[in-house]
Amino acid sequence: MEKNFSKEIIFSILGIFILVVLVIAVSFAAFTFSQTGEKINTITTGTINLSYSESLNGINLVNALPISDEQGKGLIGTNNVFDFTVESTINGSGDVTINYGITAVSSNSTVDNSAIKIYLTNMDNDADSGIIAPTKISNLSTTTGSEAYNAPSGEFILLNGTMNTSTSHKYRLRMWVADDYTEPSGGTYTLKVNVYGAAAAL
Repeated sequence: MEKNFSKEIIFSILGIFILVVLVIAVSFAAFTFSQTGEKINTITTGTINLSYSESLNGINLVNALPISDEQGKGLIGTNNVFDFTVESTINGSGDVTINYGITAVSSNSTVDNSAIKIYLTNMDNDADSGIIAPTKISNLSTTTGSEAYNAPSGEFILLNGTMNTSTSHKYRLRMWVADDYTEPSGGTYTLKVNVYGAAAAL
């Protein structure tokens, strides 16, 4: 009888020990899982959008004559001015930074990049303040495909920066034929504007 009692005590102690080991193991597994879950939940995302009212997201010059920079900076109207808005929307909670870039691409153009000038201004509060002084397209830097805002390679860089709150900025792009262009008049030049954005790594 005493041996059976001793066995019961040993089994009870062994059972308690196994139970304690299981509780510790389960607690550790639960802790590890909850940490992983927290990391996933802290990932936040953002989006960035380009909005415009024209049917073409850019400017199309047809048979335009060369003009001076002063004349170019004062241009208004269709195919002279392209107004657009870049807007960021931050989703989720926590600190989010969106890297963004505004680029331009020439397509179906019969005039060389060195013949065309652009002038980019910020139109927040209708200020029309300069961002890019009158510059030939051929003098703009181009994307390499490794930019933080994930633009493809070969596009002309107009502006890049970061946003960390839901906000929007208005821009105006003007384009004209440079006054030192001496080739025969005529031809077309189309410049399309793109915007790219990507959430910065945490």
